[in-house]
Amino acid sequence: MVTNPVVWQAHGEALAEGLRVAGFDPLLCPVPDGEAHKTLDTVRALYDRFVEGELDRSSLVVALGGGVVGDMAGFAAATYMRGLPLVQVPTTLLAMIDSSVGGKVAVDHPRGKNLIGAFKQPAFVVVDPAVLSTLPDEEMRSGWAEIIKHGIIGDPALFERLEAQPELRPPSVVLTDIIAAAIQVKVDVVEEDPYERGRRWVLNLGHTFAHAFEVLSDYQLRHGHAVAIGMVVAARVAEVMGLCQPELPARIEALLRALGLPTRVPGFRPQAIWPAMALDKKKRGSRLRFVLPCALRDVIVTEQVAQEVVLAVLGELSN
Repeated sequence: MVTNPVVWQAHGEALAEGLRVAGFDPLLCPVPDGEAHKTLDTVRALYDRFVEGELDRSSLVVALGGGVVGDMAGFAAATYMRGLPLVQVPTTLLAMIDSSVGGKVAVDHPRGKNLIGAFKQPAFVVVDPAVLSTLPDEEMRSGWAEIIKHGIIGDPALFERLEAQPELRPPSVVLTDIIAAAIQVKVDVVEEDPYERGRRWVLNLGHTFAHAFEVLSDYQLRHGHAVAIGMVVAARVAEVMGLCQPELPARIEALLRALGLPTRVPGFRPQAIWPAMALDKKKRGSRLRFVLPCALRDVIVTEQVAQEVVLAVLGELSN
């Protein structure tokens, strides 16, 4: 069981006891809390714990926590003894609808997010919305950013439902069918393109910008908040290039604002953001790839975006 102290206190013993009842002998493998610790040093400590616990290829790695825990546990599972089975038990909304079902695991490098990783499909994913009762409001909102992203990519009805029904919005309400709909969008895309060679690129909507924001904030900016801002930037770039429906950027921004998410670039100079984006793993050669929304369920991937367009939009959206 890989988890952090915060999640362990809320849910760890319940899961450990359940595993014991089922005949397993759980070994607690604690990791520090927070994106700043998503590093090779933390994974190295996990390897040490795996060796001490005498794990072998019949052992199972269970990731109990948010995306950071899932990424680190998954990367350790993918690489220890050339691969152990992985079970994801996400405890945040963002991890439930995004990282736990994607089959990508990674740690950060000081110069870029998720630069060291692997593809590792989980053997099983357990999504229990009841655990969200312990999640802070800001973490809930972070997850809603990815729900909106999935609505834009593949489920217009989900997007429009949240526009039309304010009572469904966070932080107080999380409906199982909304979570299931958001998960289904990602599952459909990943099943079509598990190794990110084509269609799966659309899942990176907002992320080329978001990862740069996270790096520049020294990972103090929550991932979902960075993605929210990144989606606004992507929509504005699409608008400037004449690629999207005229009303789409305003609709995206209005819904994100209604959900309590940020929509402005947080104090970083555009000239600093561009080189941070250039370190993103989604580039091809020297060219950055951008995911731009044209309409709901119509998202394109392109390298044909001029630097001056991006810098101008970033400048307009800066705080």
